[in-house]
Amino acid sequence: MSIRHRKGFQSIAVFLAFAIAQVYVQISLAEPATPRSPVPLPQQFVARLTTRGNQPILVNGNGAATGASILTGATIETPADVGATIDLGPLGRLDLDPNTKIELVFDNNGNVRVKLLYGCLVLRTKKNASGEINTEQGNAGRSDKKTGGILNFCFPPGASAPTAGTASGIGAGAVSGGGAAAGGGLGTAAIIAIVGGVIAGGVGIPLALHRGGNPSGITPGT
Repeated sequence: MSIRHRKGFQSIAVFLAFAIAQVYVQISLAEPATPRSPVPLPQQFVARLTTRGNQPILVNGNGAATGASILTGATIETPADVGATIDLGPLGRLDLDPNTKIELVFDNNGNVRVKLLYGCLVLRTKKNASGEINTEQGNAGRSDKKTGGILNFCFPPGASAPTAGTASGIGAGAVSGGGAAAGGGLGTAAIIAIVGGVIAGGVGIPLALHRGGNPSGITPGT
């Protein structure tokens, strides 16, 4: 084979290789993109609201009552005579006294941050969850993430600093009145008094008989 023919074949081979490469590139661009599996995102859990007597409070300026969902970043305000409890699931629980306004932030990493604008609250965080209470004046308290803890603060309107340990912590729970329990039964103090009286009476009667007394008040033979 002559040199001229050999160079001709080489030129043709290079041209064919280039043409095939161009066709492959065009086909690749024309193919639809292979759908990729969506990246799973962590689902933000929602907190649950319970109000005293199922009465409405304000959540982000709107009325809300027992069973409402509370999302992170919510502004919550309780009116007079209406407390509220916010169930934070694995993080813990937040109890608000009446006349309280807060901003609540929580996440899946176990962090609960409450900005207490005014009023009283009790934040109970579980193990592996950290709690933090802040006011306009700065940080008021923080709980240990390893053990959890309780943060109890009141911040009345016009106060210069929050006061620790003065919130009722009742939240949405009702206060039982008098000596009776909420279910209409006798209270613990009443039960103790009754049992004590029975015991005292049971002991007193034998003593009186032993001493010759007449506890019935009836004179024999009459």
